[in-house]
Amino acid sequence: MALFGDTHVHSALSADAGGGGTTLMPRDMYRFARGGQVNSNTGQPVKLPRPFDFYMLTEHTDGMGVITDIMRGAPNIMADEQGKMFHDEFAKGGDAAKQASIDLIAQFSQGTLSEALLYQPGSAGYDNTWKDLVQAAEEFNEPHVFTAMIAYEWTSLVAGNNLHRNVIFRDGPKRALQVSPFLMAPPKGSPDPRDLWKWMQTYEDKTGGDVLAIPHNPNLSNGIMFAPNDTFRDGAEFDPEYLKTRAQWEKLVEIGQTKGDSETHPLLSPTDEFADYESWDWANLDVSEAKTPEMLPFEYVRSVLQKGLAFEQGKGTNPFKLGFVGGSDIHTGLTTQDDDNFFGAFTWMEPSATRATSVAKGNDDLGIDYKGWQYATPGPTAVWATENTRAGVFDALERREVYATTGPRITVRFFGGDYTAGDLKNRDLARIGYANGVPMGGDLKATDTAPAFLVYALRDPIGANLDRIQIIKGWTLSDGSTQEKVYDVVWSGDRLPGADGKLPPVGNTVDLNIPSWTNDIGKADLATVWVDPDFDPSQHAFYYARVIEIPTPRWTAYDAVKFDVDMPVEVKLITQERAYTSPIWYSPKG
Repeated sequence: MALFGDTHVHSALSADAGGGGTTLMPRDMYRFARGGQVNSNTGQPVKLPRPFDFYMLTEHTDGMGVITDIMRGAPNIMADEQGKMFHDEFAKGGDAAKQASIDLIAQFSQGTLSEALLYQPGSAGYDNTWKDLVQAAEEFNEPHVFTAMIAYEWTSLVAGNNLHRNVIFRDGPKRALQVSPFLMAPPKGSPDPRDLWKWMQTYEDKTGGDVLAIPHNPNLSNGIMFAPNDTFRDGAEFDPEYLKTRAQWEKLVEIGQTKGDSETHPLLSPTDEFADYESWDWANLDVSEAKTPEMLPFEYVRSVLQKGLAFEQGKGTNPFKLGFVGGSDIHTGLTTQDDDNFFGAFTWMEPSATRATSVAKGNDDLGIDYKGWQYATPGPTAVWATENTRAGVFDALERREVYATTGPRITVRFFGGDYTAGDLKNRDLARIGYANGVPMGGDLKATDTAPAFLVYALRDPIGANLDRIQIIKGWTLSDGSTQEKVYDVVWSGDRLPGADGKLPPVGNTVDLNIPSWTNDIGKADLATVWVDPDFDPSQHAFYYARVIEIPTPRWTAYDAVKFDVDMPVEVKLITQERAYTSPIWYSPKG
């Protein structure tokens, strides 16, 4: 079954959320995620049109519980100069609290945050917060109805460069409470992913449990999330143990969220007409260092997958064999993924006439200034699970039988193996898919004949029609260099590719005056069997499907009508939502 959920969201217990005005707590979030109506942090009623199947509350590890003490002015906080300053600024609310939240992130990322604010395991504030988070997940977890996973966000920042991972448990409280989360800050933490992986191994050895880590926002890492060498060891070459350990613990990557899409970039994929989607390409997480083109290949997933193939060809291990998940990284406690119901990434971004044009963050010295409209509506993670339980969801994640969308609940199947066009006539495509090949996230057997790919997509039942399905291929050459190509494999209407090989646009039915669209173009479902015409059995390769919707109004278009405002010309008002399946990999014989 296809289940939809959020693998990355924050309540008021995360310092950069609670400090900025978020008041919704974990139990509020779970009630909301299960379909209940709540009042937002600014007092507006909000409800999801459809509940989630599963949910993962991922509070930041470092300083867990400190924001509660900052806000109430606990004696230990008020005795610290920096703590008192943050208390006073957060208490002012509005723009002052917003700026204080930004400053708190910056101070943490640059290593200048007071030790008094870096709560560690062993302190009452930290331990009680972790226990309550685990208990809240347990209270709302209802097997086969709604799965509340136990999780946290390891918040590693190196000079403002993002190395965050979401750590997800397969287990319940009996195992999860035998440990405390791993931090970034010493003495009970480290910014080095190697140390996180050691913690994960220790957890499994101690409890018999199961855990995985999901890197997110590589587009804000300024090239270090998937660097080709060890940035914690002066750029040393990765040793075999590193490659194997990373491949063991990190099988997924968050390909998109509210802070930008990380599939690919126009400079990396200049012939891909859909490459420039919700790009955040100006700086690192705290906007302390500007982005350069040289950083991009080590941040965007398609390029990273290609580098993984090169590692496999040269070193025998692919450390970047990554399936795709979505995630919101919403800091309001409200995962709202529909453009007509977007409650923003932070409290200051909840619906208002000014949120789209408000300054989000910037750096005057670098000439960087970005606005609220540049945030995107986030998308869910979809898992093909055997059951809606912690075990069912986790196991789907671990085997990479998962995909991400940018918001709509598009249903996608993707198999590689031995298929014919006649298989499309079968009502049970999944049975054919599993019987004759491997699903998304799998590995094709070495072969001398070109593999066939069975792909099927069904639009969101309350969403837009589909424009096309594409298959993206990456492969290595004999010298270790890599290539990529985008294939349009099936599409709506009677369009034909032009002389340049490009398929004409599907059209546009968006009416910005309402705003709305019609499904007069596109198609409700698309399916095909595609055989790679450029297959070379000696080359390492990967394949993934990208499903593109017809144009629809972006959240900014709904704001323009709702609040009767004229958006500046640079504000994007129309979008083409999409889904990305996890890849299928091919390795040659030997």
